[in-house]
Amino acid sequence: MTTSRGAGDEDESGGRRATAVLATIVTVLAAPLETAREAPTARDRVRYVRQDLSDRLPSTSHVAYLFISPFFVLFGLFLLFPILYTLYLSFFEYEGVSFDSLLWIDLGPFVVQIPQIAELQFVGLGNYLRILGDGLFWQSMYNTTYILLIQVPIMIGLALALALALNASFVRFKGLFRTAIALPVSANLVAYSTIFLLLFNELGLVNSLLASMGVEPIAWFRSEFWARKSIVAAVTWRWTGYNMIILLAGLQTIPQQLYEAAEIDGASRWEKFRYVTVPQLKPVLLFVVVLSTIGTFKLFAEPYVITGGGPSNATITIVQYIYREAFESWNLGYASALTVVFVGIVSLISIVQIRIGGDN
Repeated sequence: MTTSRGAGDEDESGGRRATAVLATIVTVLAAPLETAREAPTARDRVRYVRQDLSDRLPSTSHVAYLFISPFFVLFGLFLLFPILYTLYLSFFEYEGVSFDSLLWIDLGPFVVQIPQIAELQFVGLGNYLRILGDGLFWQSMYNTTYILLIQVPIMIGLALALALALNASFVRFKGLFRTAIALPVSANLVAYSTIFLLLFNELGLVNSLLASMGVEPIAWFRSEFWARKSIVAAVTWRWTGYNMIILLAGLQTIPQQLYEAAEIDGASRWEKFRYVTVPQLKPVLLFVVVLSTIGTFKLFAEPYVITGGGPSNATITIVQYIYREAFESWNLGYASALTVVFVGIVSLISIVQIRIGGDN
């Protein structure tokens, strides 16, 4: 009995010691946590301050509108208002500058006055009816369409050929060639148009080269046919490199596995181009065609500088005609109507192109 009680006491004493040791270990491990809780780090203090500021600030939904408000202000002032005012002006005949007020608000110490901008006479659809019988409008549309149908296919064809060449694996110095071909797009419009004016002058470099080869000099700016071709040459030179960069980027996104599968099937280079490259490049080609169409319809600087719209209005474009009516003849109401019709025509053509060339 004595022996059993002694063994029990020893076991109980050993259990107390183990419990004491375990409690000591827990205390030692918990001490850093209590210390950290009592003395927060610099990162914790920053987090606490940020949380406090977040609680004091207004809700996020209102702050978001505050941050994007500059865009809407600038959009309204410099894009939306001119569009709406142009549409409004197209129903009036401009009769000169007006000093009257469109809106007058008396706020006591302050007066808000919105000027009428112009003296206008309401003509309804008169300006639009005038367009139907305006021969120069239809002449300018014909000239613009003529340049479009010749220049855009040539430019896109050259751009695609250059993009295919620079996308080939055996071509070296690709970066140099890309830069050299795309460089014309960075040239100033008026500067490069003046250079082409000098090149195609009757005593210019082009006629000098033709004379050295035994070819009669061409009166580039006195012939309607050759005047249009000079505009086509200038626009093609400037924008081919730009479109080449876009098409080259599209070519580099085509998976190489498609070409490898076509080679295994025994496809020739033409078949790979027709059945692999063109379908894969279709969205990019559509983008380039629509962009080039809009750009050609907006043509102004080249015919204005190189040919002045001549000879006999053979190269006057629709934008150049709008410019003449607005800022030379001061027919702002009629020019606004021309602008509305022009935008409608370009939009309609773009929609048709997207419907025909798009998948959906």
